[in-house]
Amino acid sequence: MIIKKTKQEIEVLRESGKVLRSIMDNLCEAVKPGVFTGDLETLACKLIKEAGARPAQKNFPMGGGLVFPTAIITAVNDEVVHAPALPSRELNSGDIVSIDFVIEYPLHDGKTDIPEYWPKNPYSKLGGYYTDMSRTVPVGKISTELRKLLKVTKESLDLAIDQVKPGNTLRDIAKAVQTHVEANGFSVVRDLVGHGVGHSLHEEPHVPNYIFGAEIENVTLEPGMVLAIEPMTTTGNFKVKEDKKTFAFKTVDGSVSAHFEHSVAVTREGNIILTK
Repeated sequence: MIIKKTKQEIEVLRESGKVLRSIMDNLCEAVKPGVFTGDLETLACKLIKEAGARPAQKNFPMGGGLVFPTAIITAVNDEVVHAPALPSRELNSGDIVSIDFVIEYPLHDGKTDIPEYWPKNPYSKLGGYYTDMSRTVPVGKISTELRKLLKVTKESLDLAIDQVKPGNTLRDIAKAVQTHVEANGFSVVRDLVGHGVGHSLHEEPHVPNYIFGAEIENVTLEPGMVLAIEPMTTTGNFKVKEDKKTFAFKTVDGSVSAHFEHSVAVTREGNIILTK
């Protein structure tokens, strides 16, 4: 079931998105050769706590009694998503790293000063709202091909967001991504897709980045929907595999992957990029 958000809830989601974006800005600025992904994790946890938010991915159930161990995802080079920010992993010049995380904000825990008119999320014990974001950034100097990959993937997200308006469909979003990415010689990951967001970390509907068939419902966009749109691309084959030991999804051929994401609300006038 797709849960549409009220105007008041979307206003709170905008505040959550502002907090998330500010933290993301700081994390991306901290990326440089010699930094460990664990350093980024430490910084993220500090900033999230100071903002009065909660890292929604940390300790998230992954099945089989396992939980995701870190607040942020740091996918390096051939990793697409779900790579934990491990303390011992060093970033080297020429790498690219995708930073991806979700926060819940604000927390109704008695410690945060919250305006009385802000609605409480009925689906969360702490009453906060969820926003999701990802950016891929270079570590030091990167190749011309990787600079193009980052540029094209970010452009595909912008083009997808242009399609977010009432009456358009998920296929319009998917077509915008796939057409631009493939026209520039790259591939779009099929096995991993975007999703609804806001009341929880993952909601319906699935939001693919490729022109899909009957396996996914071609939902018509309506005001109140909130979508996490997240093109995931590769320099080679679009197929991915999961590393059961680390939770990370990697490209099957070792090609490099990029990932950009915004949380976007559908409004009567078009859309609001909550994490812009």
